[in-house]
Amino acid sequence: MKQTLQVRLSQHLALTPQLQQSIRLLQLSTLELHQEVEQMLASNPLLETEEEFSVSTPELATNAPAEAGDSAADTAGDGGGEAEAPELSAEDFGGTEREDWENGTERDDFDGIRELPSSAGTGSGDGDDERESQESADTTLAEHLAQQLAGHHLSPEDRAVMQVLIESLNEDGYLEDPLEDIAQALADDPEDREELLDRLRFALRLLQNLEPLGIGARDLSECLVLQLRALPKSPAQIIAILICKGHLELLAKRDMRRLMAETGADETLLREAQGLITQLEPKPGRRFAQGAAAAIVPDVIVRKVGREFRVMLNPEVAPKLRINELYANALRATRGGISNSPLGGQLQEARWFIKNIQQRFDTILRVSQAIVERQRGFFTHGELAMKPLVLREIADELGLHESTISRVTTAKYMATMWGTFELKYFFGSGLSTEAGGEASSTAVRALIKQFVAAEDCKKPLSDSALAAMLEEQGIQCARRTVAKYREAMKIAPANLRKAL
Repeated sequence: MKQTLQVRLSQHLALTPQLQQSIRLLQLSTLELHQEVEQMLASNPLLETEEEFSVSTPELATNAPAEAGDSAADTAGDGGGEAEAPELSAEDFGGTEREDWENGTERDDFDGIRELPSSAGTGSGDGDDERESQESADTTLAEHLAQQLAGHHLSPEDRAVMQVLIESLNEDGYLEDPLEDIAQALADDPEDREELLDRLRFALRLLQNLEPLGIGARDLSECLVLQLRALPKSPAQIIAILICKGHLELLAKRDMRRLMAETGADETLLREAQGLITQLEPKPGRRFAQGAAAAIVPDVIVRKVGREFRVMLNPEVAPKLRINELYANALRATRGGISNSPLGGQLQEARWFIKNIQQRFDTILRVSQAIVERQRGFFTHGELAMKPLVLREIADELGLHESTISRVTTAKYMATMWGTFELKYFFGSGLSTEAGGEASSTAVRALIKQFVAAEDCKKPLSDSALAAMLEEQGIQCARRTVAKYREAMKIAPANLRKAL
């Protein structure tokens, strides 16, 4: 066999540990970032939080340059010429020198739009509903029910059975397991099982009389009936109970003729009964679910100053980190210097961690500023003025890779005068217009929502009618596209929106 030498030229991407950490930190949400910081603080003694961290005004985070040398540590001695990692400050987030650190890998396809359910978490927090929601989030459903049971004189056996039922409730407040199955799981002897079943029935009746009304129901029908029985008796209440017991499907279909035939009620009485049913809570345990009141903390804040929009980082979400000077100085004083110390690697790790966090916030700020410049119409007039925008446009403008923009806009939020939105919300495909331009799909959704809100509830607009109305506005949108947008906004079809 003849041996030969060949020269082969190839390209490959090598990701250093520091670059891998930069990419990972960039795609983390605010909550995940804080968890990462806590883990790093626990594992690296050379990293600590900045106790005295003050910002005179949030606007400093916009464009104040970082002053070289303000936070640089002394590099004399055995440090090998390495510079100490700068301490984080509000100025650092807006003007640190940037490095081209995107990885260049291909991303998954991105649909361009991801709407929030609403402008949740954007209020001032002074409303009664928000306070009630916060209090409910602090108290679990089980704790709320246990507090009510504290005033009842129950035997130890009944109290234990009651606790079993409470623990069997799901997060919506429903009892999913039949009482027979619960009794069979707790008692082997048939006689004991029958006695336990009687106790379970008694306990369930007591549970269903507690607040919130409807708790402990086995299905939606029972949940609604429990709430209706607590209302003052009236003809409408009786018809509403009759509908909830056996005709909820007809009510959902808005089949008025069959409802009148099945219940014997006239149109006026049916409307009153429907009004009672629509005021009920189908998921009584929902407000006690953990995380139901979790507010979205924006990463970026946009404020209007005169005619300009100022973009700034939220100083509340930025970790305040620095190198522990006591340990760092001790390392420099050791024989052999930092490079030969066992803690030298942790010092370098702490430096890179602080630097990568700075780069993360710097990139978020740059992308947010580019979005605001491209979507000035939205910040001035609202979502009807949203323009088509794709990730590639921002990537080309900032000199970053499209995958980097995708990471930056995922799980990062911007607080605006119209509400708090995920950065991905500002990206959307375009639909052709008669004028030869394009209309953003987000603006089209807003128009559809506006049309539906103004429709006659007795004659709701079909998808074809909505498409025709959009065409009158100069927007070419197929009926199937209208249906797709309507379903994405969780708007029911025309037959289900029709009032009785």
